[in-house]
Amino acid sequence: MDFYGKKNLWKFILFIFAVLIGAATLWYTESFLDELREQEIKKVKQFAEAIRNILDADINTNITFEQSIIRSNTTIPIIWADAEGNVIEARNVDPQKRDNPVWLKHKMEEMQAEIPPIEIKVTDELTQYLYYQNSILLTKLRYYPFVLLGVISLFIIIAYIAFSNARKSEQNQVWNGLAKETAHQIGTPLSSLMGWMELLRAKETEHEMVEEMEKDINRLNTITDRFSKIGSKPSISNQDIVAITEESVSYLKARSPRKVEVVFNAEEAGTSGLSVKLNKPLYEWVIENLVRNAIDALEGAGKIEVRISDLGKRVKIEVEDNGKGIPVNKQKTIFRPGFTTKSRGWGLGLSLAKRIIEEYHGGKIFVAQSDPGRATIFRILLDKET
Repeated sequence: MDFYGKKNLWKFILFIFAVLIGAATLWYTESFLDELREQEIKKVKQFAEAIRNILDADINTNITFEQSIIRSNTTIPIIWADAEGNVIEARNVDPQKRDNPVWLKHKMEEMQAEIPPIEIKVTDELTQYLYYQNSILLTKLRYYPFVLLGVISLFIIIAYIAFSNARKSEQNQVWNGLAKETAHQIGTPLSSLMGWMELLRAKETEHEMVEEMEKDINRLNTITDRFSKIGSKPSISNQDIVAITEESVSYLKARSPRKVEVVFNAEEAGTSGLSVKLNKPLYEWVIENLVRNAIDALEGAGKIEVRISDLGKRVKIEVEDNGKGIPVNKQKTIFRPGFTTKSRGWGLGLSLAKRIIEEYHGGKIFVAQSDPGRATIFRILLDKET
């Protein structure tokens, strides 16, 4: 199963699953709170009935039970008032404000807005009212599921970030070790080749052939240098990006299939060179990756154009081909490690290109356009020297 290729789908499924869990938790909690609320309403009605019985009782009536009901309420805020709004008694309200008539009046209005007061008929001419609201415990329980879900969400986010960073760190260690080992392995035969080159020069072998072989050896030296820099902070200096890009494209052009036309265009870059902070070997690696991918996309015939434009504060580098293109749903995936459409290869080229441009050079690389058979454009944006 292509788990990482469908990572966004899995994220969506997990998000929906989390939403369903949250909704179920809230529904269950609300049902539980409704039961508690009903119990509190019954207690308040019993409280009102106890008051009514006490008011109706004569001197010989035993009101111990009614008094116990009244004393048992230690959590539900209650204000007992007459028809004119004069407070007779207040229970379980702020003790520092219970003697403030203005605050009590405001509190009664607040209670009435939440729950209609209970009417206590003392006599035909005298009516009193019992104002009340949810207990402090019930109010706290109402917010409990939100707090719980918030804590769980925070834990999941922290765990996800920690897992992602650990996985990325592990990948980096593997790549760094692989790259340095590759550089080490290339170094041994490369030294031997350089010795053979000197021998060919001594024997006055055909100059043009020796020159081309020397270019390839220099390229191998560059590749070794690139691999050795992975995992360490590269040195960045002001470079003429037009000259470097043209040199890299020229080398690739001479080694491209005959039916593939490779063009370099710097007309929009102006007559003078553009100075950009670069690491030359790593930047050339990016251009090489993009051009070689374009060659693969052309499948033997077509045109590749590499162009540079001066955007003022930025420099734009584009690699365009008229090959088979990239599906829209793959245009972000192609930069992920391991993604490849080739039967051979590890799918690290574009991932490393993205890392070189964005992490080492502070730029951007992305697919700007892809119309199969017409134009597929990879775009790089780099800040100019300031």
